[in-house]
Amino acid sequence: MTATWITIGIYVTVLVTIGIVTGRSSKSVADITVGGRRMGAWLSALSYGTAYFSAVMFVGYAGATGYGFGLWGILVGLGNAAFGALLAWLFLARRTREMSARLGLHTMPELFEKFYGSKVMKLFSCIVIFIFLVPYSASVYKGLGSIAQVLLGIPDTVFMVLIAALAGLLLLFGGYMVQARADFVQGIIMFAGVALLIFFVVRAKDVGGAAGLAEYARSPQGLPSLNGQQWWGLLSLVFMTSFGTWGLPHMIQKYFGIKDNNQAKRGIWISTTFCLMMAGGGYFIGSLCHRFFTSAEYAALQAEKGPAFKDYIVPMLLEKAQIPSVLLGIVFVMLLAASVTTLCGITLTASSTLVKDFFGTLKPGAPEKKVGLSIKLLCLAFAVLSYFVANTNTPILDMMSYSWGIISGSFLAPYVFSLYYKGANKIGAWGGILTGFFIALVPAACRLLMVANVTDEAVVKLAGQGPQFAVIATCCSVAVCFLLCAATKNRVKPVEAKAQA
Repeated sequence: MTATWITIGIYVTVLVTIGIVTGRSSKSVADITVGGRRMGAWLSALSYGTAYFSAVMFVGYAGATGYGFGLWGILVGLGNAAFGALLAWLFLARRTREMSARLGLHTMPELFEKFYGSKVMKLFSCIVIFIFLVPYSASVYKGLGSIAQVLLGIPDTVFMVLIAALAGLLLLFGGYMVQARADFVQGIIMFAGVALLIFFVVRAKDVGGAAGLAEYARSPQGLPSLNGQQWWGLLSLVFMTSFGTWGLPHMIQKYFGIKDNNQAKRGIWISTTFCLMMAGGGYFIGSLCHRFFTSAEYAALQAEKGPAFKDYIVPMLLEKAQIPSVLLGIVFVMLLAASVTTLCGITLTASSTLVKDFFGTLKPGAPEKKVGLSIKLLCLAFAVLSYFVANTNTPILDMMSYSWGIISGSFLAPYVFSLYYKGANKIGAWGGILTGFFIALVPAACRLLMVANVTDEAVVKLAGQGPQFAVIATCCSVAVCFLLCAATKNRVKPVEAKAQA
């Protein structure tokens, strides 16, 4: 255990050093929010990848998919690499970088205001992004807390406070550039950590190496026969966790800071390779859970932890795998690195959006230094709010699906249409936003009813269908956005077309 703590101590020291050294060069709001638009391929791609994956995936999603689908859960990781990284960078990175530079964008709500000519759309998106990034941030805290409780014996609430402080310090030092350089170091740690983790987990006594894997794949637990409803649930996870990144502001803003198109092209393959290792490896490890646990052990865990018992499957799996203490330290640092980078990205996006776009619109003309300081202070407040939400008894998978479903379901369509559809206009954008928002809101609203002690069977069932509603919301939003844009294209011109005319 001493080796584990030494490894964690070295990691924290390196991060603080990066924050102090890099933070001195972060002076303007552009430095804080988009890194001064001078990010190279490696920094941009690894910043994207590390923001994509956190303890939410390694702990919450990997455990839940492994428990429900066995080795089929690996499909989620492969989908993340193919659709969430490769296709996203191919279709979005260069066009988004060019638009952000041309329009001087720092945030996603600014894109909606300047492209669609609507301050109301900008304000609405600010509120939605800030409010509904909170459960996503909280799910990251919850994932790390469960790991710390099982592997280190630290109460999860205590460790969540420590993580909030570390993420807050990184952002307070300087924002995007500090975060990106920390992401580069953390990306290397994550890549090496997952590779080592796969090696030692497969060699564990419960798995039995290659022969044990082959036996597991032939068993009903390894590759279960899924019915139609189960396939719908699995494919919904693939869709939500892959295409969901196409509409998340903290992921889209990674493209804003890319230096030029050559760096964007190089970033495609760096990001895809990284995501294949992270997602493929993470879901693969989770898919082995039935080699480590019996039905009686699952039942005992559920009785102890309640509805969120799946969040403890992977931490307990790692404990049962009896990996070396030094590697345990590396694995823990890997999960810490993955989660801190995601937290920084979420927190910075939510805070900069609210300060620069919402309050900046209501009270324009504030000095740049004051705006930058306000963003940093709000980052700290956001971290505290996320901590309190994390202490509710809501499973990680549910919290993240509410956040991704509502935000991406609302904003993916108008964002992608602004890049590719010349007929995109304000009416169509509003139709897509509101359609996606109200559909994806259903399971989140049901969860709030459950918190208020409403235990109706229909409410409980809907509260657990966040991924499915996220898919429906996104597809309906795209369809409505396109149909309204097409129906009104002769009456409402896009703002950029008006400017050119």
